[in-house]
Amino acid sequence: MDNLNNYECVVTEGIITFKNVNTSLGFVRYNETGEIEYIFVNPIFRRKGLAKKLIKIIEKKTGKKPIPQPISPLGKKLFQLQ
Repeated sequence: MDNLNNYECVVTEGIITFKNVNTSLGFVRYNETGEIEYIFVNPIFRRKGLAKKLIKIIEKKTGKKPIPQPISPLGKKLFQLQ
C-alpha cells in the first residue's frame, strides 16, 4: 500500500483526484481564483507529499498561489502558517 508509483491523476472542473485501482489516495476541490475549498489525503497515504502535489497542480492550472478557505490546524501546518 505504500507504493505511490502507480496512481492516476484525474482532473475535472474544480476537482483533482489521485487514485489507484483500489481507492482514492487524495483529492482537492478548488475554484478558479485558486482558493482551496477542501483538501483530503487518505490517512494511509499521508506524509508522502500528495497534498503538496495537489497544491502544485492547482497553482499551475490557475496561475495563482493557492489559498486555503477555511483552514484547519493540519491545513495551517501544510501551508506553513503561524
